[in-house]
Amino acid sequence: MRKILFTATIDEHIWSFHLPYLKWFKENGFEVHIASSGKTTIPFCDQKFHIPFQRSPFNWSNWQAYKQLKKLIHSQHYSLIHCHTPMGGALTRWAAKEKRKEGTAVVYTAHGFHFYKGAPWMNWAIYYPVEKWLSRYTDCLVTINSEDYVQGQRFFANQVRLVNGVGLDLKKFTPPTKTQKSQLRAQYHYSENDFILIFVAELNENKQQDLLIRMIDKLKDKIPTIKLLLVGDGLLREKYRMLVEKHGLRQHVFFLGYRSDIAELLSLSDVALSSSKREGLPVNIMEAMAVGLPVVATDCRGNRDLVKDGETGFLMAVDDVEQCSSYVEELYHAPLLRKEMGDKGMQYMKKYSLQAVEKEMASLYVALLQMDREQTPAIFGEVINK
Repeated sequence: MRKILFTATIDEHIWSFHLPYLKWFKENGFEVHIASSGKTTIPFCDQKFHIPFQRSPFNWSNWQAYKQLKKLIHSQHYSLIHCHTPMGGALTRWAAKEKRKEGTAVVYTAHGFHFYKGAPWMNWAIYYPVEKWLSRYTDCLVTINSEDYVQGQRFFANQVRLVNGVGLDLKKFTPPTKTQKSQLRAQYHYSENDFILIFVAELNENKQQDLLIRMIDKLKDKIPTIKLLLVGDGLLREKYRMLVEKHGLRQHVFFLGYRSDIAELLSLSDVALSSSKREGLPVNIMEAMAVGLPVVATDCRGNRDLVKDGETGFLMAVDDVEQCSSYVEELYHAPLLRKEMGDKGMQYMKKYSLQAVEKEMASLYVALLQMDREQTPAIFGEVINK
């Protein structure tokens, strides 16, 4: 039986983004292995290997991870290795470079290069040359946004693909009816008159939720019913709580922490926000657009791939509180514009659906593995022809 290996820095990355593709390989008769940091049980996985990947490139544990991974790869004879995340992707390609000479195909998905327009010079000095060097040992470099795709063309991978993310489940994220939205607001103890904004993201410096808190401070008198839902947790939670207290915004800004009911929270909201400094291809924006929300987001890599300025929402400068406030206020006074933008966003999300991305990835896997369509199970035809 042919074997496939998926690698990533942590188990959670595999859990969050790649289960449909593990399932695809299982249904097509492959033995599926996973190598990542963690000891969780992952569906559709025949063997799970704990590899002590660390996110920092300067952590000594990554040398141990490399040695373990190289031993694993040389002992298992994989037909294809698909690696993810910066350290997982780097160490895997380095460890697999000799096996490529024996026919193992190596795919790397860049979920967002650390070097990007506006990135610190140190990012370019460290990560750019490493990625360019490792691209020599990459059969296919998969990028998920247009900026990274252009950058990837300058590297040495055998091929570079632009794929629309990891796929969004449009059966889970669907637009609510007016009745459903009202029922959800009642269930979650929000008023029909509340103007609800939502940002689903870790509370960290890159997501800069403080910009949104300052925006609320500017609008609280103009829009007394305004409410900001910050969904997620992180190291800056207490700092942001103190900022809310300082400006007297306890009735306007709500820290919801980690939640499993994202679809419901989006469905009861009016506008989705993103104040990120950088993104790969943000799932939070895709989910918001899928349920019919207009988006106000920073004009950064990843965000601009999804939000069409003036059509599905508005793009603002990365640190512009005034512009953010202006766009939110405009949407508050224009419910028909919110509806129009939301409808366009829903249509745009169809090409980011799990169905569409599965088809793209299935085509890539088949080509790299030189699979014979006539000899694969029925599920193969189902995926390709969706």
